[in-house]
Amino acid sequence: MAPAASSPTAPPHVAVVAFPFSSHAAVLLAFARALAAAAAPSGATLSFLSTAASIAHLRKAAGAGLPPSNNLRFVEVPDGASAAAEKGAVPVPRQMEMFMAAAEHGGVKAGLEAARAAAGGVRVSCIVADAFVWHAAEAAAAVGAPWVPVWTAASCALLAHLRTDELRADVGDQAASRANELLVTHPGLGSYRVGDLPDGVVTGDFNYVINLLLHRMAQRLSQSGAAAAVALNAFPGLDPPEVTAALADLLPNALPFGPYHLLLPDDDIKATSPAAADPHGCLEWLDRHPSRAVAYVSFGTVASPRADELRELAAGLEATGAPFIWSLREDSWPLLPTGFLDRVAGTTGLVVPWAPQVAVLRHRSVGAFVTHAGWASVMEGVSCGVPMACRPFFGDQRMNARSVERVWGFGKAFEGAMTRDAVAEAVEGMLRGEEGRRMRDRAEELQAMVAAAFAPGGACRRNFDEFVGIVCRV
Repeated sequence: MAPAASSPTAPPHVAVVAFPFSSHAAVLLAFARALAAAAAPSGATLSFLSTAASIAHLRKAAGAGLPPSNNLRFVEVPDGASAAAEKGAVPVPRQMEMFMAAAEHGGVKAGLEAARAAAGGVRVSCIVADAFVWHAAEAAAAVGAPWVPVWTAASCALLAHLRTDELRADVGDQAASRANELLVTHPGLGSYRVGDLPDGVVTGDFNYVINLLLHRMAQRLSQSGAAAAVALNAFPGLDPPEVTAALADLLPNALPFGPYHLLLPDDDIKATSPAAADPHGCLEWLDRHPSRAVAYVSFGTVASPRADELRELAAGLEATGAPFIWSLREDSWPLLPTGFLDRVAGTTGLVVPWAPQVAVLRHRSVGAFVTHAGWASVMEGVSCGVPMACRPFFGDQRMNARSVERVWGFGKAFEGAMTRDAVAEAVEGMLRGEEGRRMRDRAEELQAMVAAAFAPGGACRRNFDEFVGIVCRV
């Protein structure tokens, strides 16, 4: 039996609390796996806390029903749903509301108690939580453990959320008329426009569940000394000095060591067979094409263009004559232009319901990435050195697209809906034009910076080691 809570020899017991929606839980599970591996020499054990539905989804995605390592176990937290609620009948925003209400009324604390029991009575010594689950700060205080939030998105978006009150006071109800105005009076945000700000900062329903959640999170993070450390999903040198300085003023204990998926490189791919990792043969198809000749198109698992925009995108891709892989859910295939799938099949295009994105982006044949500019996709593109054409839809995607085009200079951003001409121009430019070569050079510079940061002794490795030391301190 593990040492009891009162034993002075009890090893570190770290609870990792996930936000069980969108891609957050999968990102945090990868983060937890890296943390578990790094913390193993200290004898630390980790409990990964998420809802039953989220854990079941993660297990299914991993193709196994067992916890991912010897010192990492799954622990369920309440989802707040009624026992009578029909599976799948509750809209996601309502599911979020129920989860957050449950968390606020003791759900995280109940999860910590379950984790303690599952660990043979060893008390939780540190709580590492998705920053969205700000209730973990209160639960940590209740059990006398440090709170360490993990931010999974861009640093500039976090800065915007931390400055929400000031931004609202400045912009007021003029967000639409001032959309193109640069935020030069707000430290760190001078490269961004009012219209680039994440939903819920100065636009939208401030009481909508996700907007209210982010505002409460920012208020909690802003409290002096609230967090023992804050993990940032960026590598040193990626953010402009003004962003780094502004964040340091607000969060002096922030540690950048992203992209998080590089903390355990290729782990998921190596754990499965090649066929399972690439069920639709994307990599074999790419092998038949020249270097930097292929465009890869994906808008993630949540964002989806309207039917008319999908047709414009398809027409634009076809007009270039360039080979492309398009990862698109099958329920959207009937929305494509008549005959499109037949015309491109076996020739220029490969349309698949899912693609191994990181492996595809790493392939020598891929020279352009058409994306929604979700932060995980942006960081995967950066780490693979691929220029991007960004079509943002919601959340922080507009800030990310602005960063790609204007701050880092290795891509383009569509202003509004995609048209066939704009798609053709962007893709041809990245694959064949002089501007594309310039973007590729810049993308490869950033890729080299990532590689250096994650090399032995690199900045991300040092910061992650410091982070592990903080969370494993008993």
